[in-house]
Amino acid sequence: MSEEKANIESLFPILNAESQNQPLRGIARLAACGEHAEDGHLVEFRTLPVRSLLNKSVSRRGMWFAKSINPYRGCEFGCRYCYARYTHEFMEMKDPAEFERKIYIKQNAAWLLRQELRTLRPGEEIALGTATDPWQPIERRARVTRSILEALAEHRGLRIGVVTKSTLIERDIDLLQRIAERSELVLNITITTPNVELARILEPRAPRPDLRFRTVKRLRQAGLRTGILCSPLMPGITDNALALDAMCRLASEAGANFLAANPLFLKPCSKATFLAFVHEHFPELDASYAQRYETDAFVSKAYQKRVSELVSAVTRKYGLSGRFAGPPAKERRPEPEQRELWPLQPVKREPASIQRTSIPHTAGQPVQRVMMTS
Repeated sequence: MSEEKANIESLFPILNAESQNQPLRGIARLAACGEHAEDGHLVEFRTLPVRSLLNKSVSRRGMWFAKSINPYRGCEFGCRYCYARYTHEFMEMKDPAEFERKIYIKQNAAWLLRQELRTLRPGEEIALGTATDPWQPIERRARVTRSILEALAEHRGLRIGVVTKSTLIERDIDLLQRIAERSELVLNITITTPNVELARILEPRAPRPDLRFRTVKRLRQAGLRTGILCSPLMPGITDNALALDAMCRLASEAGANFLAANPLFLKPCSKATFLAFVHEHFPELDASYAQRYETDAFVSKAYQKRVSELVSAVTRKYGLSGRFAGPPAKERRPEPEQRELWPLQPVKREPASIQRTSIPHTAGQPVQRVMMTS
């Protein structure tokens, strides 16, 4: 019994705190009450007895939504840049890797959501998938997201935005169509790069980019308003004008309604993970990243303006409109001001691991780098 207890405490440090008579509070206490559900490859799944599904959203990035829903805590996709790793810190888990290795499945999600939907005003804004992917692999068995869609399909007059990298969203086209009949629904498929080799090391467990483009096409064929989030734009890696043009062309070919391109911002929780990725695969960019993200997670206001103009020009070229069919219900807050532009750097030879399929550039000319906050 003592050996079993030691193993459990090593997996979940929050239980160590409890054994040391340090009372757990809030979500950390609820997480400690969860039960083991199952195990995957290098992943442990546990139940999470939450008390609410709708979260009030507060963001420096001027996000459009007022409420958010996340069916899970943690995400299996393991994206190196993921800003949501901080959510595990609320459960007293300080290692950023735990976000992708310890996934919590929220219990009684649909029942809770139905109670909370009764209190919403007409036109209320809700985002599904802001801090986890609603269709990550565990969803095939847990089906928490599908139960949430069933509850949303019973309600009218909402403004709902969905964000995912997963092709599993195609399973729920029937429910998404029912929601779209009663509320304004916008689907956002994140595709960071069409480069398969780069995507494999950047988003190791997410579906291949070509499969995500296919999903966009199928969602559009189902009559659903769907676009692509080219996020994040990574300085010196995917932030050049030719790459954006290529993404817009592929988005247009898939029938996407829109494309939005948002550059990298690095929260403390994701900074070490992403900089380790840069050091391993793009060591020539180490100094630039260390300098520009040393004291601030965001880029400059001037750079935001520059990228906004570029993205607008490219999306107009391919006929990709805004995310919403009409104006947002609320005026979006201005982006936070930043200090400096990302400096132009000469083009350098890319690592051999992705050199063959990287976005092309004109030989002998510098790559144009553009960034803005997401």
